[in-house]
Amino acid sequence: MNLESRDSGATRVVAVREERIDAAVAIRFKDLMREQSGDAPPRIVLDLGDVGFIDSSGLGAIVAAMKQMDGRRLELAAVTPAVDKVFRLTRIDRIFTIHPSVEAALAAPAG
Repeated sequence: MNLESRDSGATRVVAVREERIDAAVAIRFKDLMREQSGDAPPRIVLDLGDVGFIDSSGLGAIVAAMKQMDGRRLELAAVTPAVDKVFRLTRIDRIFTIHPSVEAALAAPAG
């Protein structure tokens, strides 16, 4: 599991550099997200532009990551069509703010 992060003002962008978030990597994803959010600004944008597949374990890992944010806000960006379909079918899209791109997320007001 490879995550890359960078800060932009009061936002940390965490890019998932994997094609899949599934059962094989879900626990590692949660652990890495905990590390990425430890000293993060108040807002974290998860860049999912490279992720083409997500299963129920991956969905659970993203929700778990949100729950461990200690008051920080987790938003999603650059969701691919296949992942977007899963988010809509499971109604995860009602839990998260989802931006069409990282640039749009950074331009949007926090919250």
